[in-house]
Amino acid sequence: MRQAFLEQVLSAYGTLSSAEIEQALGLFELKRYQKDDILIKAGQTCDWIGFVQSGIIRNYYISSKDEEVTYCLTFPGKFITAYSSFIDATPSFENIHALGDTELLIIKKRAFEALSRSSMVWMQFALHFAQQSYVLMENRLLLLQMESAEKRYADMLAKQPEYLQEVPLKHLASYLGISQRHLSRLRKNLR
Repeated sequence: MRQAFLEQVLSAYGTLSSAEIEQALGLFELKRYQKDDILIKAGQTCDWIGFVQSGIIRNYYISSKDEEVTYCLTFPGKFITAYSSFIDATPSFENIHALGDTELLIIKKRAFEALSRSSMVWMQFALHFAQQSYVLMENRLLLLQMESAEKRYADMLAKQPEYLQEVPLKHLASYLGISQRHLSRLRKNLR
């Protein structure tokens, strides 16, 4: 199984020993998804965390206007889950969608919790994961509320240019909180 990428990410964390990393790698299972597969549907309970080996994942919900709203895009080398559903074991409000052919390494909740209890280092890693998830969501919320669409687009262009090449425009516009027409104008003005 191709786990070298995940091994690199866990090693980069800095405090996990080779034995601890090896222990964790044995708990992940490779899952393959095709373009447009739904990994979690709203109403289902998410009992896993995935590590994106390849592909792009989109988290979205259906608004009160019956529109898809993309609020998270995840690229290779990052972890993905429906976090509130995972934590509380409650039905998810969100959908997790493979934008292209995707490979995930999945660890089930029970295994993740056992790993977290197995040592202080893994407990710290789980805490780090939770903190990073919170920081990402807070930053995203503040960006949507505090910055103009132009600034959000310019920041994305500078920090995440891969989004522009690999994410369909309708999902990119939704992620930025703007219409496709507005996104087209922004792209034209910033060239």
